Amino acid sequence: METCDALIIGGGPAGSSCAWHLSRHGLDVMVMDKAEFPRHKVCAGWITPAVLQTLQIDPHAYADGRTLQPISAFRTGLIDGHELATEYSSTVSYGIRRCEFDDYLLQRSGARLHLGQTVESLRRDGKQWVINDAVTTPLLIGAGGHFCPVARHLGARLGAGETAVTAKEVEFEMNAGQVAACRIRPEMPELYFSPDLKGYGWCIRKDRYLNVGLGMEQAHGLSGTLESFCGFLRERGRIPPDIPDKFHGHAYLLQGRSKRTLLDDGVLLVGDAAGLACPHSGEGIRPAVESGLMAAATVLEAGADYRSERLTGYRSRLLARYGSVGAETGGAKSEALRSVVARVLLRSRWFTRHVLLDRWFLQTDQVEFTVN
Repeated sequence: METCDALIIGGGPAGSSCAWHLSRHGLDVMVMDKAEFPRHKVCAGWITPAVLQTLQIDPHAYADGRTLQPISAFRTGLIDGHELATEYSSTVSYGIRRCEFDDYLLQRSGARLHLGQTVESLRRDGKQWVINDAVTTPLLIGAGGHFCPVARHLGARLGAGETAVTAKEVEFEMNAGQVAACRIRPEMPELYFSPDLKGYGWCIRKDRYLNVGLGMEQAHGLSGTLESFCGFLRERGRIPPDIPDKFHGHAYLLQGRSKRTLLDDGVLLVGDAAGLACPHSGEGIRPAVESGLMAAATVLEAGADYRSERLTGYRSRLLARYGSVGAETGGAKSEALRSVVARVLLRSRWFTRHVLLDRWFLQTDQVEFTVN
């Protein structure tokens, strides 16, 4: 039977960031993931400079042999509607490939890696967790995304009373003909919203790689909406006519709309497992990284006493950072009203830049993240 100070289920940005912080403070950390890395991850694939700063990543060093596409503009609008181009005087974000980014974070985490291993069994034995009857640990971190087995063990009922966002995406390397036919500028991702503001589609070019996808607040009708979106892009000549048709699916919960238990004796949930995607943009990498680091800081403060009352500081950190965790928020608006609001606001250059992009997508109003 193997032992470790902390076992993290899930090797994405939340799990690897948590492992990185714990390892740097002397804990023996193990990360278990059902996938072998590098692996594909459904995601539009961009991060803000704040993420690199939080993770202490030098962008020049990271870009050596990896994709890091500077972004300094956005094209936005409604699907089948008016478009606006918004340009910045400097780099405000970076396009990344998740297969590269996640593998980089995991390899530098300092953790022992058990990859290609599915969680088959999970039980509590006194003050220890026993996983697959092969590993014991006093501390378990659930970082396995929306379908995380640790979240399910803590009572998460997938699809029951939770408003999940569902998304489909494809990322592929374009051939010469597709490069010639692609009008997406690498420095300018394109975002197109549905008339009811309940979802949006994206096109992001990272050198020869193109990422096209769409996310909605409900799974019903997603495939049809995605097909219509791709048709809209082709009609306007934005993407090559022959992009792959094998889209991959993903689901996640937004901040304030998850009823999941965040912690218990000897266990914490981070990232998408905890339902922490940004409420307006659906962006999950930044809150994944931050929650992983917050969980690690809470663990270190607990001093190996992992009773739930010693871990409640994690919830306090989340609330202080995001303002709303674990409770349904917001009220429903009629689709007609949403449509009118969308058509007016998305034609406004001021709203598009200062609210849609700066506040919702780039989160420039957020104070610098520090772990304390």
